[in-house]
Amino acid sequence: MDPVRNPYAPGAGQRPPELAGRGRELDVFDIVLERIARGRPERSLMLTGLRGVGKTVLLNTLRSQAINRLWGSGKIEARPDQSLRRPVAAALHMAIRELAPRHRAPDRIDAFLGVLKAFAQRSTTTGRAGAPSKLRDRWQPGIDVPAASGRADSGDIEIDLVELFTDAAAVASDVGTGVALFIDEMQDLGPEDVSALCAACHELSQIGAPLIVVGAGLPHLPAVLSAAKSYSERLFRYQRIDRLDRIAADQALCAPAEREEVEYEQKALDLLYEKSGGYPYFVQAYGKATWDHAPRSPITAADVRVAAPEAEAELAVGFFGSRFERATPAEREYMRAMATLSLVEGESGAAVRDDMDAAVPTSEIARALGRKPASLSPARDALIKKGLIYSGERGTVAFTVPHFGRYLRTQPT
Repeated sequence: MDPVRNPYAPGAGQRPPELAGRGRELDVFDIVLERIARGRPERSLMLTGLRGVGKTVLLNTLRSQAINRLWGSGKIEARPDQSLRRPVAAALHMAIRELAPRHRAPDRIDAFLGVLKAFAQRSTTTGRAGAPSKLRDRWQPGIDVPAASGRADSGDIEIDLVELFTDAAAVASDVGTGVALFIDEMQDLGPEDVSALCAACHELSQIGAPLIVVGAGLPHLPAVLSAAKSYSERLFRYQRIDRLDRIAADQALCAPAEREEVEYEQKALDLLYEKSGGYPYFVQAYGKATWDHAPRSPITAADVRVAAPEAEAELAVGFFGSRFERATPAEREYMRAMATLSLVEGESGAAVRDDMDAAVPTSEIARALGRKPASLSPARDALIKKGLIYSGERGTVAFTVPHFGRYLRTQPT
């Protein structure tokens, strides 16, 4: 097998050669865009799921759909140490630049850019939660018009974001289209920014303005939004992005191979699904390693068994290991307890099921470590902030990374 022709792409946010199993999400977004174009009410969209299920890839694909419909679009990646103001300003600047050539009134574009500049420059005096901004945050947008006064510059992010989004939507309405703002890692936004974003989306939905937010985040994103605004449960359309079913996983492997005139034996596909669990990132990783090791077509189960250790070694370093290294000794102890508890035992005491992606009660973790639950709160909270675990329901935690429990059980203590 020629490694140069290897079609698989196990990269962070890198689109696979075959985007299998996501047809429903693409169709739903097409309907959302068309309804908004016709003046129909629609909700913004939130994609949730574990790491490695392809949320970023899907987010980028949805953005391409918006661009193909001549929408203005911008994308940001939320960071826990950064206010929403600066990245949103940059993203909307990009979106309006896409719409400007089709607008008949340049003065309207300049007026909006003046508001955008005022919104962006407001962050040069205060950062998140009103604290003085650091020198590295003192950013000047590349906008030649003077900053406007009295619009989106109050310093209250909730007021300013509502006004900014409303004005951006008005510009899009002028050219008969819309604006789509895409936010990755949305669970990392600060509480004030989440509250402001919900308020802005609420206002837009009430007036039917053609601006939508498409967010992507970990499974606890709905809880983050609900904590900010109680009405967020009804404000957004939530879509859980999960691992691929067997048909979609086979398609992700076979369709690119067929274009290279390569086939898989059925037993090879059986083993690849068992190894990958249907998680898109793992499908690509095992597919790439198997291709490189297979001597010829059709690819066999024996080829998969030979290649699997290489795929697992790469995942251990790049996907699991890099995250494990970020944890302190106390945090690693906490995660190892989680990993042990995810191993379900039968009556004989032998492990019968590896429920590695299931939630684990925090009380059981404390019991396993012989500690009081309150004493473990710092480790749990730190792991949540680092994005290694999440709490989907009160009193439980789960890994944000598929198969992480299995990986931890292979590591020396």
